[in-house]
Amino acid sequence: MSNEILRLEAVSKAFGGIRAVNDVSFDLRQGEIVGLIGPNGAGKTTLVNLITGVHRPSSGKVIFQGDDVTRQKPYMAARSGLARTFQIVQPFPEMSVLDNVAAGALFGGDPEGLTEAREHAREHLAFVGLDKIADQPASALTLPNRKRLELAKSLAMSPKVLMLDEVNAGLNTGEIDAALDLIRAISDRGITILIIEHLMKVVMTVSQRLLVLHHGALIADGEPTAVVNDERVVEAYLGEKFAKRLKEAGHA
Repeated sequence: MSNEILRLEAVSKAFGGIRAVNDVSFDLRQGEIVGLIGPNGAGKTTLVNLITGVHRPSSGKVIFQGDDVTRQKPYMAARSGLARTFQIVQPFPEMSVLDNVAAGALFGGDPEGLTEAREHAREHLAFVGLDKIADQPASALTLPNRKRLELAKSLAMSPKVLMLDEVNAGLNTGEIDAALDLIRAISDRGITILIIEHLMKVVMTVSQRLLVLHHGALIADGEPTAVVNDERVVEAYLGEKFAKRLKEAGHA
């Protein structure tokens, strides 16, 4: 496709005798929000690790902007525009909120020095709503604000594809709504988003497409309503009762 930005071609990863990711192929298009769902242990985080160079595929290819990046290292992935957040948020606790984001800019962005990196950091903090506490130590932040900081750090790396791992974990309903507004605003900038999520109402609300992993294999890829009505997805992940509740709530 003309606006394809990332493509996986028959990617697999084995750890000893365990096949964590099994012959997975899909593509992501510029600016779309794609949900990645599946049971615990399905291979979701491993798949992100393969895209970002943390693990090297046992077989298959990762193609980013037309280039084969299968063998890249994590810092190469970050600097090329493949950024991620982590489920367990771990900022540099003794550094200020501002300098946490400036560090991301220095690592993955393209500032000429620390002064410019901090200028970029302030812009990203304003975008996520943390500009008024920029000088506080990161250790003083609440969980929702630590997650916003994680987003700001990722944005400071000038991503083209942003992978979000359980960004809503531990948040209440109001905090989730605010996080989803931020995700949509990031997408509006033309950044492609792959979001790992267990909260189905969330992923149905924000995603334009869903990918479903089960035992390391991709069992569904398509428009959310079609995917949650797929019998393989219902059997492997949702269950009949939950799928019925989604339909009754108007999500399917």
